[in-house]
Amino acid sequence: MVIHGDCLIELKNITDKSVDLVYLDPPFFTQKKQNLKTRDNSKEYSFDDTWDNINKYRTYIQDRLVECRRVLKDTGSIFLHCDKSAAHQLRVALDEIFGTGNFQSEIVWSYKRWSNAKKGLLNSHQIILFYSKTDDFKFNTIYDEYSPTTNIDQIFQKRMRDQNGKTKYKESGNGGYELTKEKKGVPLSDVWEIPYLNPKAMERVGYPTQKPILLLERIIKISTDENDLVLDPFCGSGTTLVAAKFLNRKYIGIDNSRDAIELTKNRLENPIKSESHLLQNGKDAYRNQKKEVVNILNKIDAVPVQRNRGIDGFLRIDNLMVPIPIKVQRESETISEAMDNLMKSCQRNKYAKKILIKTHTRQNQLLFDTLGGQQYRDIIIVDDIEGFRKNKNELLTQMRKS
Repeated sequence: MVIHGDCLIELKNITDKSVDLVYLDPPFFTQKKQNLKTRDNSKEYSFDDTWDNINKYRTYIQDRLVECRRVLKDTGSIFLHCDKSAAHQLRVALDEIFGTGNFQSEIVWSYKRWSNAKKGLLNSHQIILFYSKTDDFKFNTIYDEYSPTTNIDQIFQKRMRDQNGKTKYKESGNGGYELTKEKKGVPLSDVWEIPYLNPKAMERVGYPTQKPILLLERIIKISTDENDLVLDPFCGSGTTLVAAKFLNRKYIGIDNSRDAIELTKNRLENPIKSESHLLQNGKDAYRNQKKEVVNILNKIDAVPVQRNRGIDGFLRIDNLMVPIPIKVQRESETISEAMDNLMKSCQRNKYAKKILIKTHTRQNQLLFDTLGGQQYRDIIIVDDIEGFRKNKNELLTQMRKS
């Protein structure tokens, strides 16, 4: 549903406790007028954000927040988008209306923008204030990828607390460490690095305050389920509604600009979402580079490890003293280089045995005998993946005894 009118008036027509999520991107109190043309210069959109004083602005927002709280379900949440211009004022208003105890997070939307800034720091973030109506609010945990600097032990080895309450790796009882189940990543933090819409983005429609769909999708995902109702009282170009449609949520959008309403309806009829190369390049680069490696690991039922030069995975063998790290030889590596990388990654751990999967034979295998003697005696080289898969348990039992 898309409604033209002042949201203060139109909100009064919405039933009490009927909305699951309110996202609002109101005027920021920038004291500026913004004008922006569409990509083909066929239309110009304008947005007036000038006010007589801060008190009038705060009253304007506060009156609408009262209505937003009324229509929210007890399990609902509100996300208010703002910037440095009046974030402190809006935080006070939300505290008064929703209660300080229902403040959940101050989300920092961080992005990079080119600017000819004069004196001072470059503005490269905006703020989203997250409040719930009650302490019984709906929240879906989203997991982010581990940092490239995260130690693999923190990901794959079980942890426990000692008698002093400090965490440590859980030992298996045989002097080794237990492997944990595959983890989903780290819970999403309150700093979101999502690129600002660039001028050539496919989803950009020329509206001055347009936000990226990826940003709204994240808000909707953490606070609603499918078929829940999302409300945007300042829907502008309709990004919230488009994101809700992509995610199979119901939606209500309100705006007092006829141009904005027309634009929103057009976008809903033909929704377009830009893919972020900044967000995807890292993931895709990892997937592309590791595709063959992951296929090999899957064949032998190993747990893949990300972002480690020397270890590509661990075997799921619960009855062994310690987990067994695996390294897959890269196209650019000789056998000795692959073994060196594997050994370096295993130096600080009690890995009794290691496995190296050989993928090519550019280096004479006989050289292995003279590569390091004692240094490499705990590495088993596998060049027959299918044979290893079939006889894995027998081979690993032999490794354990040796």
